[in-house]
Amino acid sequence: MPCVQGRLDVVATPIGNLEDLTPRARAALAAADLVAAEDTRHTGRLLAALGISRSMISLHDYNEQRRLSELLVALRSGQIIALVSDAGTPLLSDPGFALVRAAAEAGIEVRAVPGVCALTAALSVAALPTDRFGFEGFLPARARERRSALARLAHETRTLVFFEAPHRIVATLSDLADSFGPERQAAIARELTKLHEHVYRGSLAQLIVAAAADPNIARGEITLLVAGAPSRDVKAGDRELLMRTLELLLAELPPARAAAIAAQLSGASRREAYELALRLRGSAP
Repeated sequence: MPCVQGRLDVVATPIGNLEDLTPRARAALAAADLVAAEDTRHTGRLLAALGISRSMISLHDYNEQRRLSELLVALRSGQIIALVSDAGTPLLSDPGFALVRAAAEAGIEVRAVPGVCALTAALSVAALPTDRFGFEGFLPARARERRSALARLAHETRTLVFFEAPHRIVATLSDLADSFGPERQAAIARELTKLHEHVYRGSLAQLIVAAAADPNIARGEITLLVAGAPSRDVKAGDRELLMRTLELLLAELPPARAAAIAAQLSGASRREAYELALRLRGSAP
């Protein structure tokens, strides 16, 4: 008998407005034998609104490892499982990574059913550079760990995107201003696609003032975006340090790795360090 394999569909669901659910996502949910949901009550309400009735199983941060064997058995038996989170695209600060990896390693088809994502939705309206960005998820809840994490990101030149809990947004803005400087441009995208959607834009200092004046900033789902640090010019002395450091590192490491280390030591941008590393490697005997 031929081996029958199922399929894992990673399905994006609305982050607020039900009309953002794609027709393909609706069809995937209707066709699934089982829906693996972060919160079965929440997903049950979504399915009821769509007029869909399906078996569900909970899959969240606290039980994902325990569920893997059971779900892999279902997939190997030919079942189609739809993986969903409470809102948006699964795996982005949501459960599902362990299941997707296990299914892929088992040779089971994993199919993306894309749709709404708070990360990309916020980037599209923040009026900050989007050619390069980094997603950091949720910052640490404890103040000390949060400030330490921000200190490591202070010189990052890409736009940074965070998710943040509403009760921590004021403290996080203050920590960002301390670490990045109060003039760094930023945006708060609140309640995206929902009735009370609002985007606040300005410097970190201006957003701190806005948060003090408008208590609504600290309500609802929040995506926080911060412009990257300006690229630092490399002085002549630093350039010599960069050159010498690369010469030493290239004897042992590939150009990309050597450039990353040399950039940290010299203060140069990684791009400049990499371009110089390629020139040096090309001129080496």
